[in-house]
Amino acid sequence: MPDASVVCSALSFAWPDGTPVLAGFSCAVGAGRTGLVAPNGAGKSTLLKLIAGELRSAAGTVTVDGVLGYLPQSLPLAGDLTVAEVLGVAPVLAALAAIESGDAAEAHFATIGTDWDVEERTRAQLDRLGLGDVALDRRLDTLSGGQVVTLGLAAQLLTRPDVLLLDEPTNNLDGDARRTLYTALDDFAGCLLVVSHDRALLDRMDRIAELDRGELRTYGGGFTDWEAAVRAEHEAVERDVRTAEQQVKREKRERQLARERAQRKSGNAARTVQDAGLPKIVIGKLKRRAQESAGRADDVHADRLDGARTRLQEAERALRDDQAIVLDLPGTAVPAGRTVFAGEGLQLRLGERALFAEGGVDLTIRGPERIALTGGNGAGKSSLLRLVTGDLTPDAGELRRAEGRVAHLSQRLDLLDPDRTVAEALADTSPTMSAADRMNLLARYLFRGSRAHLPVRALSGGERLRATLACMLHAEPAPQLLLLDEPTNNLDLVSVAQLVSALAAYRGAFVVVSHDERFLAELALTRRLHLASGRLHEPR
Repeated sequence: MPDASVVCSALSFAWPDGTPVLAGFSCAVGAGRTGLVAPNGAGKSTLLKLIAGELRSAAGTVTVDGVLGYLPQSLPLAGDLTVAEVLGVAPVLAALAAIESGDAAEAHFATIGTDWDVEERTRAQLDRLGLGDVALDRRLDTLSGGQVVTLGLAAQLLTRPDVLLLDEPTNNLDGDARRTLYTALDDFAGCLLVVSHDRALLDRMDRIAELDRGELRTYGGGFTDWEAAVRAEHEAVERDVRTAEQQVKREKRERQLARERAQRKSGNAARTVQDAGLPKIVIGKLKRRAQESAGRADDVHADRLDGARTRLQEAERALRDDQAIVLDLPGTAVPAGRTVFAGEGLQLRLGERALFAEGGVDLTIRGPERIALTGGNGAGKSSLLRLVTGDLTPDAGELRRAEGRVAHLSQRLDLLDPDRTVAEALADTSPTMSAADRMNLLARYLFRGSRAHLPVRALSGGERLRATLACMLHAEPAPQLLLLDEPTNNLDLVSVAQLVSALAAYRGAFVVVSHDERFLAELALTRRLHLASGRLHEPR
């Protein structure tokens, strides 16, 4: 649909506690592929929910021209649903099966309507997205996180939308699945609006729209073009700041020099008047005139100084705020030779199916190792992490854990109670820490002032991860083994850098599952493990 579009007019939205997200926001997104970027917490996901109708604005309107499809970050799907139910085709398939078995009830024909080819269309869509081997009667709880995300996209595409909203669609997807998704989106002909931190996906966009301080600024080209434009803008703004700083200094000097000249002039005039022997009334009048003249001159310089300071403040506000997390975590230290986990012949069964190959998998983690665990979707990476934590019990094999806390950051970021505030969540995990120390610590995780008192449910994905890290890394006792499952899924690029900084300060052992090679390259890894075909090995 060439005229598919989304138009937002004067939208205003705030969370129930009064925290504003958007105020008088307007934008228009037309046909083509648009990548939406912004720091976490700026309102990207909220904007998509407002467009999709999942949230209602306090003021303003949203107009969608065309059939709307929406894939949120987190899919609210029950594990006992079948693939066909998620795709919305189960009733039609059941009606088709009933007719084929000889039941010609009119209700079946009404259910089918014109969708006689629904199974063929469904299988073709699944094939396009790399799910050709997934049976339509398979339950969701037997699929990997990446497969569920891809299935959610298939469900949206089957509705043949004109406007498609995607919130972090490559979360949990391995390299092959990501490339398949890229190809599918390349072929989308309507209005596509994508929130993502995936550089490869964003580089395929026709334009990048940046949500910055409640306004949407659009740049032509993909992410690399946007980065270059932003870098040029930043350099120009830095020059403006330097110029404004010099102007403030110059105006301060000029004002001081003008005051000194006025004082010298006043002193010379007083001596001249005294030498002239004029009456006191005349002398007083001359003094008042000199003071008034000096005052007017000082006011002129004060106005110039105020103007220079205003220009400096405006230039500084234009600078992008890329804040870093700086931590020290001595409590997480682990001696180099200590074995924190050892598993031999570990096996899990999903019904009748063994997850790992015959003989199971062996995994040993020693000292402050920094391990990347890679593998395709459905290979069993998340299940292996849950064996390490004890959330799952192996059906075969033996394992040993050292004393000390194991912390697990799951893909769902569901460690914290959504109804507790960030400050309350930290108090729960660090009860002996003083309230002042907790607030200072949260400020280092960029929760300053009122942000520390937001409920966890109101946080963006990146904010929730920062809050979870604060509670995990400073828990009592501190963890000596940290397991992270796709930790960059909901993070913008600034937040990824902040996570890298936090992990650099961590002194224990960690295992990280990720498909983000740029992220893994920044972690100073000591080992890589790859899980494929049920076997765990170290790539050469």
